[in-house]
Amino acid sequence: MVDWLLPFLFAAGTGVLSSWGVGGGTLLLVCMTLFLSVGHREAQAINLLFFLPTAGISLFFHRKNGFLEKETWRQAAAPGTLASLIGALAALAVDVSLLRKPFGVFLLYSGGSMLLSAWKNQEKK
Repeated sequence: MVDWLLPFLFAAGTGVLSSWGVGGGTLLLVCMTLFLSVGHREAQAINLLFFLPTAGISLFFHRKNGFLEKETWRQAAAPGTLASLIGALAALAVDVSLLRKPFGVFLLYSGGSMLLSAWKNQEKK
């Protein structure tokens, strides 16, 4: 009866973190694969669908508040879209088990970098 509760809480929590710029999409992937037993490719697809409205709303408010640099956006949109398409096609061609380890290493590196950066900032204060 409450099978929806845990996925809802994960989505709400990662949505809030995304709005703060923390990287909720990555956390959503981890939550889905580790706690909800969702396959990696399915989790990526859900994450992309989850990202679309979040990105659209963020873009709207960033533009409204004057935080969108139009020239940078124009220069980054086409290469970013092309790189995303190439990455998606490459991910379809590669076995899922080969993607898990590099993704785990990326998460560990990213988390370690953020912790180290926060630690260095604390030392400066």
